[in-house]
Amino acid sequence: MLSLMESGGIAFWVAILGTPLLIRWLSSRQIGQHIREDGPAHHSAKAGTPTMGGVAIVGAVVVGFFMGHVGPDVRFSRTGYLVVLAVVTFGSIGFLDDWIKIRHKRSLGLNKRGKFGAQLLAAILFAELAVHWAHTSTTLSFTSQATPGIQLGQVGWAVLAVIVLVGSSNAVNLTDGLDGLAAGSSTFCFAVLSIMGYWVFRHVSIYHVLPASAIDMALCACALAGACLGFLWWNAAPAKIYMGDTGSLSIGAGLGALCLLLNLDLLLPILGALFVIETLSVIAQVISFRSFGKRIFRMAPLHHHFELLGWPETTVIVRFWIMAGLFAALALGIFYGEFLLVSKVGT
Repeated sequence: MLSLMESGGIAFWVAILGTPLLIRWLSSRQIGQHIREDGPAHHSAKAGTPTMGGVAIVGAVVVGFFMGHVGPDVRFSRTGYLVVLAVVTFGSIGFLDDWIKIRHKRSLGLNKRGKFGAQLLAAILFAELAVHWAHTSTTLSFTSQATPGIQLGQVGWAVLAVIVLVGSSNAVNLTDGLDGLAAGSSTFCFAVLSIMGYWVFRHVSIYHVLPASAIDMALCACALAGACLGFLWWNAAPAKIYMGDTGSLSIGAGLGALCLLLNLDLLLPILGALFVIETLSVIAQVISFRSFGKRIFRMAPLHHHFELLGWPETTVIVRFWIMAGLFAALALGIFYGEFLLVSKVGT
């Protein structure tokens, strides 16, 4: 427990103290956000706000994770390294995307093929290492390997892992459109994953996860929660800095990686339901417009739709935070309910 507090606390303070230093450095070099021309008109006032703040998030996660192993008798695990690897690699892709936007002074960075290809390669690397290096279970799982207990095999699980990582990273990226929306929503998810990871550690006989792996992933979740919360201090409306793709892709990858390695594959869409809804709103908008020439929403992702309906930005943000918190609480309730059911059957 002390190691979890150490990991989350250090990540929080690194983010909250390091972000203003990053803001000053970015501002001195006029590295600011470029706003989409087709976005809500009032967002134009945000142009020039420092971006690439995800650098602080990734840095805080790495420092928090490694410092969580100092002092307490917690061993490093291959699964813990894999989560950090996912955060860093996808964060690096986002950094390149952000840098191209800044260098060319436009709202678009890497082209779609280049960005997707890089994400695909990073996800394949993660999947291969998870299967052949960390020897992760390849059973399709809801909250434990007994449910539904479908054996995917190495290839099947690797395909699932690639889909989850690419999907979750892009889902958080789509949600990152309002001040503090992605950072605040993600904090709920990682806080719940911290609890789940620790619970798995305490009941390894039910979840069939090595103790060192379970506690290490709980450490990763704490570090991610602390980093997001510390960054939110400066990212909350009106934002002093934006996380950019550096932050959103790394957060999404961390979320997907933790759920995959904790055998929470099918619980992820419930835990991160807000991100799923935002993504589905974009998909529905594109299909509707291309097929029928009509838009379902005034603008996608969904948070922009409510803005154009007249909701103040802070109202949209807080209400979406409430939704994210409720979905995270629902996922935790399902996780605990499944534990009670499985433990009762086992006795």
